[in-house]
Amino acid sequence: MISIDKKVSETLVIQKSKFICYLFPCHEIEEMKQKLEQIKEIEKDATHYCYAYILGNQKRFSDDGEPSGTAGMPILNVLESQGLDHILAIVVRYFGGIKLGAGGLVRAYTNAVSLGLQKVQKVSYMEGVYLSLEFPYNQEKNILKIIHPYPVEEKEYHEKITYRLFLPKEYLPNLENISYQILKEPVLGQEKKA
Repeated sequence: MISIDKKVSETLVIQKSKFICYLFPCHEIEEMKQKLEQIKEIEKDATHYCYAYILGNQKRFSDDGEPSGTAGMPILNVLESQGLDHILAIVVRYFGGIKLGAGGLVRAYTNAVSLGLQKVQKVSYMEGVYLSLEFPYNQEKNILKIIHPYPVEEKEYHEKITYRLFLPKEYLPNLENISYQILKEPVLGQEKKA
């Protein structure tokens, strides 16, 4: 699954109308709703808050008062044409007093998202689990070889060592002789190359 590496924003001005595109990597519907509400709060005086998102097989878009098919669908089309998933694109419009017509609106929303996408890197994500490993000190080197190239997010050194990290599900059979506990699944982690 391909998404973007970070949140970005990009502004495009056409015929005195300002189009501000916000792009977010998002992994849950609730997260997308929160981002949309945050942007509405930040851009309180905007005329329209058009958006599209893709989350697996869920795809939604909104023209938010623009003529039907001139905003949300063009935003979604750009995301789909780039092969993106787990992404939210919001384009906020401040009306500048000059009507752009249907074709002008489609171009404006399409171009705003395209410009925003030029500022991000595409990243691959994979499904996995967030887990905790517990093992004796003399096993640390062996454990690091097994989990390579995935980084340990938290380490604790007590009677035994405890690691907390993301691992793809296909790594779990490698841990059959190691005490581990799955803390959260499924989760998405950035794909690592060995």
